[in-house]
Amino acid sequence: MERSRSSIRARMTLVASAVAALVCAVISVLVVIAVRSADEDNNRREVIAASNRVVILIREGRLPSVLPSSDAKAIQVLDAQGRVVAETRELAGKPPIASFQPSHGNLIALRELCPPTGLTGCMTVVSHWAIQPDGNWVIYATRPVVPEYGNSTLIALLVGTSLLIVAMAGAGAYRLVSRTLAPVDAIRAELAEITASGLGRRVPVPKNQDEIRLLAETVNTTLDRLEAAYDQLQQFTSDASHDLRSPITAMRIQLEEALMYPEGKDWPQMTEAVLNGVERLQALVTDLLGLAQLDADIPLTRDSTDLAELVGTELDRHPRKMRVIRDLSEGVFTECDRLRLARLLINLIDNAERHATSQITVIVRADGGSAVLEVLDDGAGIPVELRELVFQRFTRLEASRSRDAGGTGLGLAIARQIAEAHGGTLTIEDSPRGARFVLRLPLAT
Repeated sequence: MERSRSSIRARMTLVASAVAALVCAVISVLVVIAVRSADEDNNRREVIAASNRVVILIREGRLPSVLPSSDAKAIQVLDAQGRVVAETRELAGKPPIASFQPSHGNLIALRELCPPTGLTGCMTVVSHWAIQPDGNWVIYATRPVVPEYGNSTLIALLVGTSLLIVAMAGAGAYRLVSRTLAPVDAIRAELAEITASGLGRRVPVPKNQDEIRLLAETVNTTLDRLEAAYDQLQQFTSDASHDLRSPITAMRIQLEEALMYPEGKDWPQMTEAVLNGVERLQALVTDLLGLAQLDADIPLTRDSTDLAELVGTELDRHPRKMRVIRDLSEGVFTECDRLRLARLLINLIDNAERHATSQITVIVRADGGSAVLEVLDDGAGIPVELRELVFQRFTRLEASRSRDAGGTGLGLAIARQIAEAHGGTLTIEDSPRGARFVLRLPLAT
């Protein structure tokens, strides 16, 4: 985690620095190009201005043989016969520095020579006509060519400014990423300290309305579900231990008494009592295995099934002590796992039989887009405020414990979980007498 976090900081800092460097480089190149273009234009203007001043001297007859230094680095004047009649000191005694002249109809021509005759380095050279009575004189004026990199002072300033901007961008990105990751560090530290004995703790939620706040809220919601599941597991373990321990303890006492006093023991009666305990253990273990399979989300094997035919078959297979009234509408088909749906039906019938006074009613019908199975008994019923409680695992209402001695407290929980696995619902609805369990499943298309 620490390596990943540092890597994120390093990567984001590197990216920010690279972007800043690229932007500075582009801007610097554009500035250099613009400044160099301006310097070249200025260079041409100054060299042309220098040649114009010489033309004025020629026209006024004040042209000296040695020209003073001006904006141009070197100036040379040739008469109509091509002889050098005036020049700056650095060109004294040297031949003409160029041979090109303005084309017909023009007074000025510009070229870059590397180098002009008698000089060193590349120069911008202007050739300027000066019209005289004896013919056209030529003035050559030069200035050094502007370097490709432009002004060295400007380059140094741009490089220094760019380095400062890149450094500031990198430092700002590092600080911003560090502040952004601070809540993540707090979440990680809190999660690292949460154990099974401290599931009530929650990670801190940042004040900012951003993705990290959503992450913290999602983590806390997940911890809420985890805590609820853990509490349910603890309660389940406690209840299962109690329900398993009770019949085992009873059987152990009966067997120990039989061994201590074998002569006065009614062995058939004791054997029947032990067998009842074994049957209760078998039922409880079967329900626990069924719940484990449902909790594991094992895929259902779905087949198109006539609900009335399935219910009729199961009722015929398991005769009941109570009278069972059937109201089964044929042609109500649903896509279901027959074995699990049969288990749901048997659990509802077993529950109804333990609470009914004289009869049980089973109804199959279609209602809109749902296949409906109802199981009703004529017992005492279930109060409205307790209707959801009975679907919890190992729940048996105090008022009916004496009549529900054969139940494991898991049948209704298994039935509801099977219904939900099929995309349906299992609820308790109002009834004139007794309890009315209603299963709704999607109709098969």
